[in-house]
Amino acid sequence: MKYSIERQMTVAFMSLLAFMLAVILLGNAFLLEPYYIRDKKSKFISMYQALSQAAEEGRLAGVDEDTYGELARQAEKDNLFFLTINMTEQTMIANVQHEVELKQYLDAYLLNRRESTDKTLELTDNYEISQTRGKDTATEYLMMRGELGGGYFFLIQSPVESIQGSAAVANRFLIVVGSIAVVICMALVWFFSRRLTNPLRELAEISRKMAELNFEAKYTSGGEDEIGVLGENFNRMSEKLEQSISELKSANNRLMQDLEQRDKLEQMRNEFLGNVSHELKTPIALIQGYAEGLKEGIDSDAESREFYCDVIIDEVGKMNHMVKNLLTLNQLEFGGEEIQFERFDLTELTAGVLQSMELFAEQTQAKVQFQQKEPVYVWADEYKVEQVVRNYIGNAFHHVSGDMVIDVKIEREGDVARTTVFNTGSAIPEEDLSHIWEKFYKVDKAHTREYGGNGIGLSIVKAVMESFHQKYGVENYDNGVAFWFELGIK
Repeated sequence: MKYSIERQMTVAFMSLLAFMLAVILLGNAFLLEPYYIRDKKSKFISMYQALSQAAEEGRLAGVDEDTYGELARQAEKDNLFFLTINMTEQTMIANVQHEVELKQYLDAYLLNRRESTDKTLELTDNYEISQTRGKDTATEYLMMRGELGGGYFFLIQSPVESIQGSAAVANRFLIVVGSIAVVICMALVWFFSRRLTNPLRELAEISRKMAELNFEAKYTSGGEDEIGVLGENFNRMSEKLEQSISELKSANNRLMQDLEQRDKLEQMRNEFLGNVSHELKTPIALIQGYAEGLKEGIDSDAESREFYCDVIIDEVGKMNHMVKNLLTLNQLEFGGEEIQFERFDLTELTAGVLQSMELFAEQTQAKVQFQQKEPVYVWADEYKVEQVVRNYIGNAFHHVSGDMVIDVKIEREGDVARTTVFNTGSAIPEEDLSHIWEKFYKVDKAHTREYGGNGIGLSIVKAVMESFHQKYGVENYDNGVAFWFELGIK
């Protein structure tokens, strides 16, 4: 990402490191030499004080080996050359071999003759500190010249070239070390910035999914810092939002149902009574006829009586199944049953229905295909969706023929998941397609009665899907029929 926190942190830290390195290099290049010169001036003064004390104590007279050794060691430690001359006694002490050149500089000072390249740094009554260039070389020196007292004059010298060389070496060292430090710091900044920004990326992804009403994602990185606390708050907020949306969808659905049912209630009651009367008339007549036959002893043999009893039991079973379906349909159409919206896995539900109906597959010798493995989460009443799936798959088992294939699919289409149940066999006549969702309507009445159908299953599907305010339908194909319905993912 162009404006990612990780990138901004890396750029900020590396810019700060580069700035600090540049400041150190510039400071080393422009400030180190003046600092060294000030430090060297303090060493000149210390050496001057040592020479002055030795002169006052008379230890410079003659050749005092102890005094000379002490002065030489101090000068060597501070990288200094010194020369003392007693004009009265014409004695000279120096810690270098080129004392002639030093004596020339001291004579020039005594005669008040200065080179054009001399630059006075400090001037007092007793001494002068200056910066000058050698007569025969381009080497620059710091020199301190003056009087010690008791007829002694002195000169202390130190080359500036060593200072400049040290600064150059220090700069090269800083460049090498700084380059290595930049590489190491880049790796460390990248590592620590990723450790810091990875939880933030996870939170950003969770917030994006929450914006799409997907509450499955949870913050898992943990931690007890501010980001960890924020992640835990995200998890709690996700749970609260999911619960609130579930309650809101349920309340909204109940409101829409109330508005719809108020206008259709009387008409549905009339239709319900008429359909029930019509459907119960045939089985009641059969039961009555066979019961009267048994009573009057029309067939006296045991086999005939058993047949009559089987017919009566079969018709009572069909009536019982129809009454249960009618009660379910009545609750759906009249709003007598509350619909509880929740988020559940449609894949798992469909697989469970298919598993419970394996006996139908064995009896019909149908080949059932269901390839969906990944979970598909939808919003609906899970129990009622199971009724829809069970009705569709049950119809497929009752009407499958030809290649004897039943194919169940779940496909995502935008914000909805479409479930399709296809079975090979005969297509539904076009004139019947618009009526199959009506209560008690049967396309093939003989076949329907053979397996105990009463024309209510698809009416239940219609009532359930309309209570969800979702789409459903049927499509004919050359080799079979496909029933489908949709449920919201969000």
